[in-house]
Amino acid sequence: MPTIRPIKPADDAAIAQIIRQSLKSYGLDIPGTAYFDQELDHLSTFYNQSPKRQYFIAVNDHGDVLGGNGIAEYDAPNGVAELQKLYLTEAAREHHLSYRLLDAAVAFAKEAGYHQLYLETQHQLTTAIHLYQSYGFTDLGHPLNNGEHSAMDRFFMLTL
Repeated sequence: MPTIRPIKPADDAAIAQIIRQSLKSYGLDIPGTAYFDQELDHLSTFYNQSPKRQYFIAVNDHGDVLGGNGIAEYDAPNGVAELQKLYLTEAAREHHLSYRLLDAAVAFAKEAGYHQLYLETQHQLTTAIHLYQSYGFTDLGHPLNNGEHSAMDRFFMLTL
């Protein structure tokens, strides 16, 4: 049974590779996606610099990174956090691990004082869209603002 835990510096290379491989497999290794995020190779540093952020890593019994997801500020004055970078290895998909990662992220967001959780995704990521909708996210139909991920075209919100 995989374990979910906060990211460590030793996880950085593995999760960056998982994210890039996943995006590339959908043809989304393009500007305007997480593929080119400046912090992608150092997610532990980015998420550990604020108590309002956290990135969760899923690891198997051997300690291999299977995927992860994060929470960071989006519109902090209005209590809105963003769910970020939910990616799994292909072998880890279809085992409900994404729901467990979401549970950890949502619990953290509530504990950090957020009231809403926003996310941006891309229409090609149909499995992710199904996950978000079945988890209770509502399709907004538009972005909350003009974010850095201009290639994203689906936008969701969850009230916590």
